[in-house]
Amino acid sequence: MKNAVNVTSEIGKLQTVLLHRPGEEVENLTPEYLQRLLFDDIPYLPIIQKEHDVFAETLRENEIEVLYLTDLLSEALHSEEIKEQFVHDILTESKISVDDSFYVISEYLLSFDTPEMIKKIIAGVRKDEIEHIKKKHLYEILTSHYPFYLDPMPNLYFTRDPAAVVGNGLAINKMREPARQRESLFIDYIVNYHPRFKNQEIPIWFNRDFDYPLEGGDVLVLSKDTIAIGISARTAAKSIERFALNLFNNQNSVKRVLAVEIPKSRAYMHLDTVFTMIDVDKFTIHSAIQDSNGEMDIYVLGQGSDPETLNIAHKTNLLETLKEVLELKEILLIPCGGGDIIAGPREQWNDGSNTLAIAPGKVITYNRNYVTNQLLRENGIEVIEVPSSELSRGRGGPRCMSMPLVRKDLE
Repeated sequence: MKNAVNVTSEIGKLQTVLLHRPGEEVENLTPEYLQRLLFDDIPYLPIIQKEHDVFAETLRENEIEVLYLTDLLSEALHSEEIKEQFVHDILTESKISVDDSFYVISEYLLSFDTPEMIKKIIAGVRKDEIEHIKKKHLYEILTSHYPFYLDPMPNLYFTRDPAAVVGNGLAINKMREPARQRESLFIDYIVNYHPRFKNQEIPIWFNRDFDYPLEGGDVLVLSKDTIAIGISARTAAKSIERFALNLFNNQNSVKRVLAVEIPKSRAYMHLDTVFTMIDVDKFTIHSAIQDSNGEMDIYVLGQGSDPETLNIAHKTNLLETLKEVLELKEILLIPCGGGDIIAGPREQWNDGSNTLAIAPGKVITYNRNYVTNQLLRENGIEVIEVPSSELSRGRGGPRCMSMPLVRKDLE
């Protein structure tokens, strides 16, 4: 294999993508713990799986290799030593203290074969699964207090966030919310132990042990030399600086990083929920991220005078900034919901701006966002719609549900 990972644009022909099919973790959502697990509603598992299968098959029909996170992780845990270390790390990051319960849960998980163990970790371990005779602590006995030893991981089908491929390297991300922090551990093990990746010497631009968060939904590869990263509810400015410095000091292709500040709210979770690239000169945008004069705060980060400093220029006009960095005379920003005061925010809430480009001018979208989809078609974009009644309940669209590993370079 030439490159296990390679992404130099948002729109180059997608060749390999990483997905996770929703599973039993969705069934472990309850109204009482929705906020803790970052959901607003409870999807119906049989339908969300059918919808996800349609999404995956749509990718395959377009000659895209689909890899599943659980398959790669299962293949990465190819020895008992690695498997045991993974369980130890999962329990540690789940804040299971090293007492009797740590060893009981570890023993329980290791009693499964590797694929079933991974499914169990993702689904969550309930207290009532462990034999009562093995429980020695009060919190273990009180199942009504909180029913899980290990929280379920229902957000995992948004594979975009735990990592991001930039060029021939990878950011293994520090997730902001406790409910999602274990997800990037999966990527860490895959990169280090899976035969497809472990001998590729993949540079790591950002690591999950950093103190401040960075999430993949905020990272957009606009071109081979320009990255955009959202300063958002989930990604911190200090992380963007660290990412930018690592890029500038360890490769020669990326010359600048646009740090784009967006409102820090649940509706505007990541940059890709309000702004995505769909062609060489076309973008979707949710108009509300700009003020009444069409302005917003954008910071252009470049290499400073030494390896520890950055040159930072402040911009306020997104359209003009994009023209400048992409060296284009014209750029079209297509507003979500046509910019309508009702359709715009409604379709943005259902990820109308969260498109997945699979080739220049060719995108996958949710079928429910019919106003935006029609507007995209009127502006020359080929739109492939997928069903979304249950997938959209997790607050993420086709881009959120996919982690591109390989894209063809633009000519």
